[in-house]
Amino acid sequence: MSILANAHSFRVDNMHIHSSQHVHSTQENQKEGWEMLLKHVASNALHDSSARFDPPKCDKDTRVEVTKELMDWIQDRESPQRLLCMTGAAGAGKSALQQTIAEQCSDSNILGSAFFFSAGDPTRNNLSRVIPTIACQLGLHNPALRDVIGKEIVDDQLIFEKNIKIQMNALVVTPFKRVSASGKLDCNTFPHAILIDGLDECSGEENQAELLSTIKHCLLDNDLPFRIFISSRPEWAIRSALYSKPEGYLYQLTYHIKLSDKYDATADIRHYLWRRLKDIGGRSHDLRAQSCLWPTNEDIEQLVAAASGQFVYAATVVKYVSERRGSPVDRLKKIIDWTPHDGQQTRPLEPLDTLYRLILSTAKELYEAVDTNRGRDFLLILRAHQVNSDRRIGFQTSTRLVDEIVGLEEGGHQVLFSDLHSLVSVRQDPKITRVWEEMHFYHLSFSEFLGSEFRAQHLFVSETRVRQYFVDSCLQKLRQQEDFLCNSSFSIIIMALLHYINNQTTHINDLRSLIDFTRNNGWRRLDERLSSHFKTGLFSFASSWNGLAHFTSHAIQRLNSDFHEHELAAIVTTYFDKWKASYQHCGFRLPEAEEEQNKEEKEREKEGN
Repeated sequence: MSILANAHSFRVDNMHIHSSQHVHSTQENQKEGWEMLLKHVASNALHDSSARFDPPKCDKDTRVEVTKELMDWIQDRESPQRLLCMTGAAGAGKSALQQTIAEQCSDSNILGSAFFFSAGDPTRNNLSRVIPTIACQLGLHNPALRDVIGKEIVDDQLIFEKNIKIQMNALVVTPFKRVSASGKLDCNTFPHAILIDGLDECSGEENQAELLSTIKHCLLDNDLPFRIFISSRPEWAIRSALYSKPEGYLYQLTYHIKLSDKYDATADIRHYLWRRLKDIGGRSHDLRAQSCLWPTNEDIEQLVAAASGQFVYAATVVKYVSERRGSPVDRLKKIIDWTPHDGQQTRPLEPLDTLYRLILSTAKELYEAVDTNRGRDFLLILRAHQVNSDRRIGFQTSTRLVDEIVGLEEGGHQVLFSDLHSLVSVRQDPKITRVWEEMHFYHLSFSEFLGSEFRAQHLFVSETRVRQYFVDSCLQKLRQQEDFLCNSSFSIIIMALLHYINNQTTHINDLRSLIDFTRNNGWRRLDERLSSHFKTGLFSFASSWNGLAHFTSHAIQRLNSDFHEHELAAIVTTYFDKWKASYQHCGFRLPEAEEEQNKEEKEREKEGN
């Protein structure tokens, strides 16, 4: 080897090779490899792509605090945590923040690469182009790095068909290490910010998890000088990696910003609406819009309340009002006064509703595909929880008890909501000593969406159907063989039945389950359970007995008057009299129930006469 160390022109087996030919061949290979890479790049995913023309970004003087926190983290290269994950509700403004950060990083010459996922774009809704796109952007910052990446591709032309860990090592990790070691790349000055937006919009939970795992094992474990910023709705892949219970594998390694919980965007949304609507009014030919009195404070505050702290609602309003056809004043009034009805053509919230339908459809498909869910109706159970959270059963009870009433296993609502964390959360009330959880909507408009057939379309479940579902579930619960473990559970089930059966909008046919309950010995089983409670002293609260007495006397009245099932009413009356006597024997009185029952008996006697 030492003999040929300085050779530059020699003959081998009648072949005369010049060093210039070798250099030319190497350059051609590197160029060929780079051109192959370009064919696998998702150009639509770039922060400045023409396909993303006018992307969402933070309005002037809004999201200042969170933007500063993000930029400070990216620029602090000494911080031990080199991965930042920002999670938040759908429409919280994550993509707008990512775009704003990408532009600021680009202006500061520290943007290494950016990839914006989009569920509706086949070039950027999967993993196939993520690593090539990142490698391409990094290579554009350094000619030597670009050459090594090209050579790696020529050496393994099947690289794009391999899993993303192999791609990341071959196209990013190995080239970066090699060029750094050669001295042709200064890690201290190389653009170091890698941004990935909308991880939840990458199709397939397993693919989302694989990308996170790849970032951990290839970029973080190799101690490369990148600062990686990922944003996502809090879906399964990112929750399982980040959350501490049980501890996720990225929990200790990640700086985690929970956008919807940490930052109240209400003031920013108010500022955004004022600024944008005033700007629209100033460019309008409608003199009303140009007036200093438009929009009014009341208009803005109604919109802010409807936004529920989520920017997507405000952005949807601005986009609708800014349409050139029609007056912005009239369009804003339509938004504020808008209620969906049959035959209506105007859909001012359609962009928002499209987002809701996408998330809800995906969650429904994933939930109902699991065998252990036993064919349960996802939308029906979700609406049951929503109706409870909105107190439309006359009161609100814990999500745990709703699970019990509708026959879900313990913690069933957590499974139900597992793919809706961007829209719904379950919160514990610290003021209540016993375990109490309640459903919380990040968007007021999502709750309204669920209750509107016009907006929800094929995902709509009527409240009448929900009422009937509650009635059936409560009656089924009452005739189960198992004893009630909790007196309060029994009391609330009775209250729920009372509300739904007594609801003026409940159709008579909806209560056929009351007849089935009576014919199938439901009252006898309820009597057995009550007798057990009397013996153990578990059932001695007057409020619970009051509810039972009202429910029973009401059932007698409905069976007699509405269904003309007098024999069945007589059966219920027997149990009612028995329970009333037992209750009075314990020293309690039920004046309201007794008065109601006596009144019904007198009315029946009068009808008989």
